[in-house]
Amino acid sequence: MPSIDRRQLLAGAAATGALAATASVAQSDMVAPAAPDLTGKSILITGCSSGFGRLGAEYYARLGAKVFATMRSTPRPEAEELIALAERDGLDIHVLRLDVLLDHEIDDAMAAVDRILGGGQVDVLINNAGIGITSPVEVQDMEATRLIFETNVFGAHRMTRAVLPGMRERGSGQIFQISSQLGRVIVPYSGHYSATKFALEAMSEQLAYELVPHNIDVTIIEPGGYPTEVWVNRNHYSEQLKERLTGVHAAGYPQQVARMGKEDGTTRTADPMDVPRAIARLIAAPAGTRPLRLPVHPGNKPQIPINEVTARVQTDWLGNSGYGPLIMAVHKL
Repeated sequence: MPSIDRRQLLAGAAATGALAATASVAQSDMVAPAAPDLTGKSILITGCSSGFGRLGAEYYARLGAKVFATMRSTPRPEAEELIALAERDGLDIHVLRLDVLLDHEIDDAMAAVDRILGGGQVDVLINNAGIGITSPVEVQDMEATRLIFETNVFGAHRMTRAVLPGMRERGSGQIFQISSQLGRVIVPYSGHYSATKFALEAMSEQLAYELVPHNIDVTIIEPGGYPTEVWVNRNHYSEQLKERLTGVHAAGYPQQVARMGKEDGTTRTADPMDVPRAIARLIAAPAGTRPLRLPVHPGNKPQIPINEVTARVQTDWLGNSGYGPLIMAVHKL
């Protein structure tokens, strides 16, 4: 098993270049250098029917990667369109059916990946699948609560457990967790979205520490608001919840309940390609130099001071303890 010292040496040797570059990405509104070469990388992505997952699948493949683009409920038009694009442009994209709520579909998809790779291992996992359901916390019934936690937290956990044995055996790998600004700050009436993203952030940070001895990097991507299909899907789930509501819980929030299912994300103008571009640069960065968290948005990034404070708290609290090498290798302070 690779030693912690080796990873720390790697981090120290490359910190001046690669880490400085990734830090500038977070602070300079995503001013992109030349696109990296991802030839030889195998990348597994969840939630590829639209948004960051769909854009990323095509982008990474055009940079030379072998991409496993997964989505639920196939066959579906989005899957057929991506398959046709890959065939037309000669892209190494394999579209697989995978619902992160279903263990048997994860098992089937991982078996297909194993066959396609000829027994090789996935280099990169991007846990992109996620949903939102709006309205006050009290209005969230247990069906909505279970669905969003199953998708945003337990789904990412299932996928991470699916790839880690192979990554540990090889002694390398990357896991990207698609969180949100709302994984660090909270907006009222957003349902359990922040609760699930806070949980994802905590689970991912703990993973990052525990995977240091295995040379596996974990990076939490924290996007701001982008004009993707997440708004359409959120309205769908919110409307379903609205139809199930009874007066006893909805009565306290008439204005918020009236707005459920009516969000409009079309006025947002940031380029959703910011996220795949940022991820691609980190895939190409040297192992051990990638940041734990990366805010991505050309506008306000309110989570940055929170990220800075929590990193200092972790290092001040545990940096000189037996956990110190793990903590310091991740935060690099």
